[in-house]
Amino acid sequence: MSIGRQWAVVGGIVAALGAGLWVGVRVAGADLAQVRVGSLAPDFRATTLDQGARVKTLADYRGQVVLVNLWATWCGPCVVEMPSIQRLYDRFRESGLKVVAVAVDDPGFEERILDFVAERGFTFEILHEGTGTIEATFQTSGIPATFLIGRDGRIRKLHLGAADWDSAANRAVVAQLLGVSMDGARATMPTP
Repeated sequence: MSIGRQWAVVGGIVAALGAGLWVGVRVAGADLAQVRVGSLAPDFRATTLDQGARVKTLADYRGQVVLVNLWATWCGPCVVEMPSIQRLYDRFRESGLKVVAVAVDDPGFEERILDFVAERGFTFEILHEGTGTIEATFQTSGIPATFLIGRDGRIRKLHLGAADWDSAANRAVVAQLLGVSMDGARATMPTP
């Protein structure tokens, strides 16, 4: 093989690698940009903890305002954050807020999760997904991770780490998405 031909082969290989790298960056970049405020929330699969253990997905909450919280029983910041999620839920559940807390504890810890929830009196929906898939789907690197999703399926707020979800700022965002006042009451039209 001549030197010119060898350089042509090397050039072809470099071009192919460059094109592959470009495509890889574009695809990975699109995936990384997927989960952010304003993007459509990714679908997930998690299981109920009742006797019938059903799989639920984001489609089960289509058209609703939903707060998706990824947490675990062993997570200290989750323990701190969850009472504020309960207060937010208590304030807005009559107005239609759905709270879905997905425990990411390992498989086999379902009883531990149920005991944890019962001891603390949480009344919002608890699901379980212990394979790590939901964290990858939502592109989180830790918990708690919370995503407020509007009726249109778009992420309207996200927070990584513990937050006070019953703060005035968070209540204002939820109230706006639900079309209610900050105390959860439906806005009414004044009578003429």
